[in-house]
Amino acid sequence: MSDAVTLRIAQSFGDIAAARWNALSGASKTHPGGVYNPFLSHAYLSALEESGSATAKTGWLGQHLLLEGADGRLRGGLVCYLKSHSQGEYVFDHGWADAFERAGGRYYPKLQSSVPFTPVMGPRLLVAPDEAEGPVQDALAAGLKELARRHDASSAHATFVPEAEMPAFEQAGFLHRTDQQFHFTNDGYGSHADFLETLASRKRKALKKERRAALENGISIDCLTGSDLTEAIWDQFFAFYMDTGGRKWGRPYLTRKFYSLIGERMADDILLVMARRGGRYVAGAINFIGGDALYGRHWGCIEDHPFLHFEVCYHQAIDFAIARGLKRVEAGAQGEHKLARGYMPVTTHSAHFFTHPGLARAVSDYLDRERRDVEETAEILAEHGPFRKGARQDD
Repeated sequence: MSDAVTLRIAQSFGDIAAARWNALSGASKTHPGGVYNPFLSHAYLSALEESGSATAKTGWLGQHLLLEGADGRLRGGLVCYLKSHSQGEYVFDHGWADAFERAGGRYYPKLQSSVPFTPVMGPRLLVAPDEAEGPVQDALAAGLKELARRHDASSAHATFVPEAEMPAFEQAGFLHRTDQQFHFTNDGYGSHADFLETLASRKRKALKKERRAALENGISIDCLTGSDLTEAIWDQFFAFYMDTGGRKWGRPYLTRKFYSLIGERMADDILLVMARRGGRYVAGAINFIGGDALYGRHWGCIEDHPFLHFEVCYHQAIDFAIARGLKRVEAGAQGEHKLARGYMPVTTHSAHFFTHPGLARAVSDYLDRERRDVEETAEILAEHGPFRKGARQDD
């Protein structure tokens, strides 16, 4: 960096000008070197806070790091929250927290660099155009560690980190954790039929049968985006979200206001896949459209129908990605059932720093074993994918 810089903390995205934030890598559709990630946009992050979904009251106190030059220009940024729990993260550290507190330690508060309730890989160490990437990333990683010490926090975590950013975190003293998700890769398919031709015959027949069965009982599918996303549509989708989220998590994370805000601010970045039966919608899934990927987030339903979840969440997403020429579909956390539907294992990465040396040593030993297990599992799963041998290009 060419001049002196300072790190400043913003507790809310309301304190950060949208244009300044969106100039950073991954947050802007016009960034010359980045690929647009809708979850890093000011519209999405501010909607989480303004809707009451991610606030101090819900255990997500903003501590966003802003790296500014002497001229006031924003050189880099990092989304960060001071947390009083480990809910809504998808990279689980409950075991670490329980063990540390049984030993007499205090695990909370902790710092979390992630997009709340969003298990999607994306830049965490955001760098402005024309800035040297290395120094900015190093400053932000070191700043996150120092912020943990200032808050007397047990730890600082950055989750769903791109592998290319991990060296900056490791150099700052963070431990490396891996896990896996399942993504569909668009190998230049011209149509869904082209994708099906790459599958083993038995798998191809099974998926065709599954898609037909999902639309039995008079079910049809509507794909809604842009001006289609009316308040009436959001009311219906929110009912699905509350029903399924209540059963899955006990208390859904997102408020109804959140959907209105993203509908106002980023409707063209949203795809709702809605299933209709008997003149009303009975199920739906929300997806976000990035620069090169479709991101499946969550689904809900008020009627149960065989295979409808797979159609709404996975098959329709593949159809849309192929039609739009998107490189991949990221279908959210976990789920080996996605493998048979063309979603292959992909390694995810996270970084973890602990202020207590004993806890750091214990977690480091655990992560060494876990990384080996993740690698071995991915290799086994990849061998059982649905593709014909030699039909699918390597990622």
